Amino acid sequence: MHYGQSGRAECDGYPCTFHGGSGNTGVSTLTQPTLAIGDHYLQKSYPFYSESDQFTEQFRIDNPSWAVMFTVLPLNDDPQYCWFEMTVTNLDSQKSQTYGFGRTYPYTTYQQYPMYTPGLYKIQMKGNLVKVDLDVAKRLP
Repeated sequence: MHYGQSGRAECDGYPCTFHGGSGNTGVSTLTQPTLAIGDHYLQKSYPFYSESDQFTEQFRIDNPSWAVMFTVLPLNDDPQYCWFEMTVTNLDSQKSQTYGFGRTYPYTTYQQYPMYTPGLYKIQMKGNLVKVDLDVAKRLP
């Protein structure tokens, strides 16, 4: 494992995936293949220092093959205090999906989700004691 130009952990050129086992709030490493991405719709970092910190982004997706990816950096040595939740809403259909880290979500620091519908989207984020790097980008074949 090393850190790439983006400052993210990489394993053999791919971002590392971190998993905690069932009932385990520890963080261990495990690599998995990642989606190949192209042009970015959104690429930004968000700090969450308290439970009241929230961010919202809105953007238009023009391609049916895209993805949401995020990397979570816990800011406390005790993972029980670190969490993140993100809701992705298609404003045209009002359908939404929620993803996260900690609390009721897995302690997986790198997560990626393929998406398939273009349209106007809103991402609402909240968290505590984490820094989140968010990428929303076109997927490559």
